[in-house]
Amino acid sequence: MEALIDIALIPILKVVVVVFGFAMAIGTVLTWVERKQSAFIQRRVGPNRANLGPITAFGLLHLVADGIKMILKEDIIPDGSNKVLHMMAPALGLLPVMIIFAIVPFMDFYCHGTNVVIDGMDYCFAEGGIGAGVVRLDELANPLYNPRLGHYFQIADLQAGLLYMFAVTGVSVYGAAIAGWASNSKFSLMGGLRASAQMISYEISMGLSLAGLLMIYATIDVNDIVREQGDLLFGFLPAWGIFMQPVAFVLFLTASIAESKRAPFDMPEAESELVAGYFTEYSSMKFAVFSLGEFVAVVFIAAITATLFLGGWHVPWLYADGFHFGFDAWTGGAATTTAEAVSAYAAANPPDLALPYPLVVFLRIGAFITKTILLCFLQLQLRWTLPRFRYDQVMHLGWKVLLPISLLNLVVTAFFVLI
Repeated sequence: MEALIDIALIPILKVVVVVFGFAMAIGTVLTWVERKQSAFIQRRVGPNRANLGPITAFGLLHLVADGIKMILKEDIIPDGSNKVLHMMAPALGLLPVMIIFAIVPFMDFYCHGTNVVIDGMDYCFAEGGIGAGVVRLDELANPLYNPRLGHYFQIADLQAGLLYMFAVTGVSVYGAAIAGWASNSKFSLMGGLRASAQMISYEISMGLSLAGLLMIYATIDVNDIVREQGDLLFGFLPAWGIFMQPVAFVLFLTASIAESKRAPFDMPEAESELVAGYFTEYSSMKFAVFSLGEFVAVVFIAAITATLFLGGWHVPWLYADGFHFGFDAWTGGAATTTAEAVSAYAAANPPDLALPYPLVVFLRIGAFITKTILLCFLQLQLRWTLPRFRYDQVMHLGWKVLLPISLLNLVVTAFFVLI
C-alpha cells in the first residue's frame, strides 16, 4: 500500500496541486488582473458589470461570465481548413506550458530527520540524529542515499531539469505554427510564421543567458541551482542568480517574454496588422484554450525566473533550523568527513533565530509563491507600459542586441570563473 501511494497517489496529487491548483488557477486570475491593472494605469474602472446584485467582488465575477460566454459561443471551423490540425492546435499550445511545470521546485526535500546547516547548505541526517562513522555530505541531499528525504514539492526531480525546459519550450511554438497553417487564412499563416521566427530568434539568447549561470553553479539540476543560491556572498549577501548574473537576468527575462509572444513582442498576434494573428479563425473554447495557455506561460516564466535568479524557495538568511546571519568556515573537507566533525560544526554554529522546521517549510513555499506572483505583475506592467515593437525591431533586438550581449556576458563569466 505504501508503494502504491509513493508511485501513483503522490505524483497524481502533485500534478493536480501544481498544474491545476497553482499554474492554471493563477493563469485564470491573471486574465482578470490584466484588465484591472490596465484600467488602473489608464485611469479607468475596468471590468465591473458582471455582478450579483450589490455584490461586485472587484469584477472577479467576470471570470465566471467569461467562462460561460466561451462555452456558449459557436465553435466555427473555416471552410478549406485542415479540420484535424485546426482542432489539435489549441491543445498543442496549452499542453507544453502545463507539462513544463514538472521541474518547478516549490521547496527542497522534506527532511524527516535532523537538519544541519553547513556553509549555507541544508543537510538532512537520518531520523535519530547524526550517526557515527564517515558521512558523505554530497550524498546527504540525494534521496537515493538518504531515504528519509520526502520529495513532495516538485512533480519530477530531473537531474537535467534545464535541458527538459529547453526541450519543451522548443516545441511550444508548434501550437501557434500549426494553428496558423491549418486555418486557411493569410492573417493566421502570417502569425504562425512570425511565431516560429520569433522562437528561433530568442531561444538562442535565452539559452546563452543561462550558460553563465551554469558555469557558476556547475549543474543543470534546478534543485541544485536553488540550493547553491542559499550560500552567502561576502558573508552577508544571498548568492542569488540576480546578484551573480545581473545581465543574464535581464537577458533571460526579455527573451522569455519574447518567446511567450506577450506584448511588446506580440507580433504573432498584432491586432492592428493581423486581426488576431494565428488564432484569428478560432472561437469558443478553442480560443479560450489559446488565451489560457498564454497566461499560464506568464506564470511559468515568473516561476522559473524566481527559481534561477531570485533564490527559488530561499528566504534571505533562512535555513532549515532558522535564521543564520553568518557561518564559520567549514574545515572538515568538501565531500567526506566524520559525524563527530559535523556535530561539532553544528554546535558551534547555532541559528541566530531558531524556528521549527514546519514553519521554515511554510515560509519557503510562501516566499516562492510570492516571488512568482510579483514577477507575474512585472510582466503585466511591461505589457501595459511599453508600446509594441515593429517586426523588424523585434528581429533586430533578438539577433543584433541580445545575442551579442549574451555572448559577451558568457565570455566575461568564463574569464572570472577561470581566474
